[in-house]
This record gives sequence, structure tokens and C-alpha cells, in this order.
Amino acid sequence: MGGWCSDGQRPMVGNEAVVRAVRDVTRPVQLVLSDGRQAAADGGAVTLGAGGLEAGCLPLVGYAPALRPECLGSADFRAAHGLRYAYVAGAMANGIASEAMVEAMSASGMIGFFGSAGLELDRIEAAIDRIQRNVGDGCYGFNLIHSPSEPQMESAVVDLYLRRGVRLVSASAYLDLTLPLVRFRLSGIRAGADGGVVTPNRVIAKVSRVEVARKFFSPAPLEMIERLVSDGVLTREQAELAGRVPVAEDLTAEADSGGHTDNRPAIALIPTMIALAEEMTEAHGFAKPLRVGAAGGIATPQSAAAAFALGAAYVLTGSINQACVEAGTSETVREMLAEAGQADMTMAPAADMFEMGVKVQVLKWGTMFAVRGRKLYDLYRSCASLEDLPANQRAVLERDYFRCSLAEAWARTCAFFAERDPKQIERAERDAKHKMSLVFRSYLGRSSDWANRGEPSRKSDYQIWCGPAMGAFNEWTRGSFLAKPAARDVVTVAVNLLVGAADMTRVGWLRVGGVSLPRDAYRVRPRPVEELKRMLADEAA
Repeated sequence: MGGWCSDGQRPMVGNEAVVRAVRDVTRPVQLVLSDGRQAAADGGAVTLGAGGLEAGCLPLVGYAPALRPECLGSADFRAAHGLRYAYVAGAMANGIASEAMVEAMSASGMIGFFGSAGLELDRIEAAIDRIQRNVGDGCYGFNLIHSPSEPQMESAVVDLYLRRGVRLVSASAYLDLTLPLVRFRLSGIRAGADGGVVTPNRVIAKVSRVEVARKFFSPAPLEMIERLVSDGVLTREQAELAGRVPVAEDLTAEADSGGHTDNRPAIALIPTMIALAEEMTEAHGFAKPLRVGAAGGIATPQSAAAAFALGAAYVLTGSINQACVEAGTSETVREMLAEAGQADMTMAPAADMFEMGVKVQVLKWGTMFAVRGRKLYDLYRSCASLEDLPANQRAVLERDYFRCSLAEAWARTCAFFAERDPKQIERAERDAKHKMSLVFRSYLGRSSDWANRGEPSRKSDYQIWCGPAMGAFNEWTRGSFLAKPAARDVVTVAVNLLVGAADMTRVGWLRVGGVSLPRDAYRVRPRPVEELKRMLADEAA
């Protein structure tokens, strides 16, 4: 490749020295031949090319520049959101992605989204109070989930966000754009001094289907804009500006993730979404390129490196964060997740889109939830009402699922919707099948709460959203300090993944350059976050 001339330091011979050089991502890797053996050289001068081997220089057999984790992903994405790292902690529902998680992410130069889906408005507002108080000017976001069965709840959440100055949302589980989502995006839109368009509110969409991504990467539909004008939300001038911006500048390509998922392969999905982003940027003449991040399966340095290599602007993690100490779930769930393998996941009916047959990916190891959830959906499909249930099936539901009579289960369901959405009760009184759906959904919804609270009598019913990433993470951390649930915190996990991704990227560069590396160079083990931060801070200083 060229030559290396020393500035007085001798190259270090041996596999250990080579691996150590590869691991320090803040310094270039310079591999030379010293007395016929591969060695790691530090400092000095490198000259690439056939003419670089001058008198007194050693042959250079491998070179990889420094690659700080801050350089991974899109610089535009980091600048747009005021981040140090292109890393996002996803919005796991029911507060699993907790205030503490959001605060830890923000303090470390990353984004965390609070998991507001499934929570009541007062609980969400309490989270806004705490996060705005503790994060200050740092970056943070909240979830906005598509609620086809409860559209008024989605609208009320948007009202709350606009009133409280929440400027960034993670839009998840959307099958189509909705008026509340568009209202959030376009509220406060104005012309900038430079002639551009200023949008105070931003949306990061999480999508697995191209047809849905196309809608997010387009300006809001004209009919929705006109509706907002007629409702007095937008002026005519603002409506004209709305046609110049996409609903979302950032979109997360959601592959085989926990929770709502289409189980898409990331290696196919990410390039497809990036191609779509380029197409839509050109088609609409947007001032800035649209960006695509990656989620689903991000759990090891190799998977993070692969996502960035595919062109992801950022990576988003979910399942593995649920296993961290900041997660708003129980210690029992964290212990169950720490035992999970990649094949210990399955699909089950989603509580929020039960009638539509939408599914979520959950942990199957140690819980009967998926089996019982599928049974409920089968009964919903085959029976017209609760009264139509076969006697033997009714007995099983009352004994094992609801642990009360179905009449009592309906009474509890009524009490819930009396506060949340009384129209559901009115509809159920007219439609026996909808009544059955609400009762069955009550089991699906409560199963997540039982897991989060660690209700011991209901362990067999825990609904734990989880993808194969969890198993991959456990395999990577086995035998390390991160194998223990108590040692897992979101920043330690995130920084290890990012530094490890930079490490694996450089290993890849060396490998394609024909360099033979020691076996240990391909094995990135978790390191204490203090050690990693010290390495990164020393170089920055």
C-alpha cells in the first residue's frame, strides 16, 4: 500500500497490539511489516502508493483512518436535531420508553422518545412536565401513535403536544396520514427570512411499507390542508407554504422489530426506502434531502455498522432498551428478556388494531400471551357475539384469561371506556361483535400493564413487545458485564453499539483491502462506558 516512516516510536508487533490499534477508533490503524511480522504503528508519517516506501520506512500493509462514532450516519440529521450521535431510542408504549430514558439519551447527545402510546392524557402531561424541566434545550421527543379505533384520543394527544410545546414526535403504526398528525406538523408553519419554510414541529415517521412512506415523504394532502384552513388552524398563506414541505423529513425504515411490525428484512427494506427518499426529494423539489434511518434488529456493533453501511442516516433501537434499568417495566420482565434467544419471539394480535387483524411481535418464552391472544382472535372471527361462544370456550376464557365471568369482564371494560371513550360503549350496545372485541381487547391491553407492574399472579399472561434483536444482544453480551440486567443502562448500551459500529466499519475497510487480521479483531466485546467516554473525550480535548 505504501510506506510508514517512524517519528521515533517503534511499531508494536503481535496480535494483541494489532487488535488494540483497531479498537481505538479515534486514531488511524497503521499496519506495517516489521522483521516479516505484522505490527501496529503509531504516529509517524504514512505515504500511500508504490512510491511511498522510502529508505528507512517500513512497508505499509493496511491502513484505516480514525472513525469517531460521531461521524456515523448523517451529519444533516445530527445538525437538524442538535445531536452528537445519529442514535435514537424508540418510543416503546405504555411508558416503557420512560422519562429517565429520554433524559439519559438527551444528556448524551442522542434522541429518546417517550412512549406515550396507551397512556392517559394526565400521565402524558406529567411526563412532559418532567422532561421539559430536566432536559431544557436538549433534544427530546414524544410518541404519536395511529389510533384507528380511538381517533379522538389521537387528536387529544396532538392538542396536548401543541399546547405544551412538544416539537418532535415519533409517528408510529400509521397506515395512512391523519388530520391530527398533519395538524401537528403544519401548526406554526411560516416563511423564513431567507425565503425558505420554517416548520417548528417535526415528525420522524416509523414505517415498513413503501406506499405509506411515500405519503410521509410528500407534502400533506390538499384536502387535509383545506380542512385545516376551513377549521381556522391554517391561514391561506400557511396553506401555500405547506405544499413546499414533506410531512416527515426523517423516516425510520422499520424492519423486524418488536411491537407493530411487518417483519421486513432490513437488508432489503433500507435501500428501498433510501431510493424512495431520493425519488421524492427530486420529484417535489424539496430544499433538503429526505433522510432514512434504520430500526428492527439493531442490537450489536455488527448490525449497527451494517445499517450505516447501507446508508442509514441514523439507527433506532427498541427491544434492547426495554431490558435496560431506565425502562418503565418490571424487574421480572428485564430478567425474562435477558434469557431470550433470537427464536424466542412470535406474533400476536395487537390490542389497538384487533379488529383489523394487525399483529405485534412479542416474547413467547416464559409466557402464554401469544397463544391466548391468537385464540381470542380466532374466536372473534368465528363467533358473532359473546353469547355465541361455545360453552367450553367460555369456561376457559373465564377461568384462565379473565378470571371472572364474561359479564364481569364487560362491566370492567365499560368502566374503562366510560372515562376514555364513551362512544365505544354506545357502539357496543348496538353491535354485539364490537362488544366482544372490546372485551377481548381488554385482556390484550391489560397484559402489557401486568408485565410492566410485574404482577406475579399474571406472569403467564405477560405481553412483552420484543424482536429478534433482543436475542442477538444477549448473545453478544454473554460472558460480559452487560449480561446482567442490573448493569444495562441505555447510554452504556448506545455508546458500546456506536463505538463498536465504528470499530467494525474499520475492520471491514481493512478486510476488503486484503488485510489479514487476528481473529479477535472481529470480536467486539462490551466495554464500560467510562472507558469509552474517556477515549472519546481525550481525543476531542
